[in-house]
Amino acid sequence: MPAPLLSIPSTQEWTNEADAVVIGGGIIGVCTAYFLAKEGMTVALVEKGRIGAEQSSRNWGWCRQQNRDARELPLATQSLALWEEIAKDIDMDLGFRRCGLLYLSDNEAELDGWNRWRDFAKGEGVITHMLSTSEANERGKATHKPWKGGVFSPSDGIADPAKAAPLIAKGASEKYQCRIHQFCAARGIETAANKVTGVITEKGTIKTKQVIMAGGAWASSFCKQLGIRFPQSAVRSSILSIMPGAQNIPDAMHTSEISITKRGDGGYTLAISGTANVDVTPQQIRFAPSFLPMFAKRWKVLSPGDLQGWLSGHESRSQWLLDRPTPMEKNRILDPKPSQKLINETLRRARQMLPELGTIPVQASWAGYIDSTPDGVPVIDQSNNIQGFTLAAGFSGHGFGIGPGVGRLISELISGKETFVNHQQYRLDRLNKSAWGKVSEF
Repeated sequence: MPAPLLSIPSTQEWTNEADAVVIGGGIIGVCTAYFLAKEGMTVALVEKGRIGAEQSSRNWGWCRQQNRDARELPLATQSLALWEEIAKDIDMDLGFRRCGLLYLSDNEAELDGWNRWRDFAKGEGVITHMLSTSEANERGKATHKPWKGGVFSPSDGIADPAKAAPLIAKGASEKYQCRIHQFCAARGIETAANKVTGVITEKGTIKTKQVIMAGGAWASSFCKQLGIRFPQSAVRSSILSIMPGAQNIPDAMHTSEISITKRGDGGYTLAISGTANVDVTPQQIRFAPSFLPMFAKRWKVLSPGDLQGWLSGHESRSQWLLDRPTPMEKNRILDPKPSQKLINETLRRARQMLPELGTIPVQASWAGYIDSTPDGVPVIDQSNNIQGFTLAAGFSGHGFGIGPGVGRLISELISGKETFVNHQQYRLDRLNKSAWGKVSEF
């Protein structure tokens, strides 16, 4: 069953020419389109399926600074302000609330790690509170168990994955005339003298000098068509939601056993942090050496998958023809089957830790492919080989919360403005270094 998702209409008229074309209608793509259009550029957003239908509607909805990698923290901090700014500007409820995020633990090493991050975050202007045993037990009283300690990050929050991306796209269209083309796969790029001149889609070519590839799990396969090497791999995450009715449960809480987030409809999303299935794919085999350190670090929470990833086509290594249907047209929306074993275990843990959930029925369960880079930090970079091509992908399960900041950063890069963060740390060529370098800790 797909995750809940708001549907929005496409622009009726076809776009023959635009200042910029954004490929991919997830949170990264729609925020990029929004900020570019707000700058006064004519923008076309092309999406092979529906806006927000893949990982942007299948995540927890957390918008956090807490435990971010140092390279992502500026994006997270900027995004928190931008979630509020965008909602006000387009006059739409994105479900964003600074409800604070609660972390609870009985593990001394984990608490020490959170404490070190707190000390680092102070220098970055981020406020996070380490909780004593009594404070953790008070905030976590819904669990009916004692805790050694925890963290509460008061300025962090959540947004609604079911409607955030669609409503930002709708707002960009209605207020800034961004053109939205759904069920329109981008097959490739047209170039002349190594400069972008257009985007070839299944419905026709859009003339443009700027292209932003924000295709999530599909990005590496698309880049391969252009001769760009982008190490990317995806794992299949399985989560579920329960119906409304539970009372006195924190809006957003993480423990090693279970993580829970209140949904816009009053229900809750349940997940086990980090757990996923590794579905073998041609691309995964190709980039296996680059991902060995990450998989080695996380082997306890990763399980062997099946052939869903191979058959879905998003990690293909084949070269496709631009005048024929591509894998993206054969599989409009990645909607893999969740691991029933993992769904059952998630529900068991949640009901055991939070007795209030015991009688609340399951609402839905779903899976999604979380794309990652070898170091767990995204690529946000303009190509040196193809002028006018920008890649924004590999968000490693962190993209939803930082989407607004990424969109603003890309608009600054393309318009030639001074960027609010040093974008060099997101360059693609950093991934050419040894795979045994630093892997993001958080």
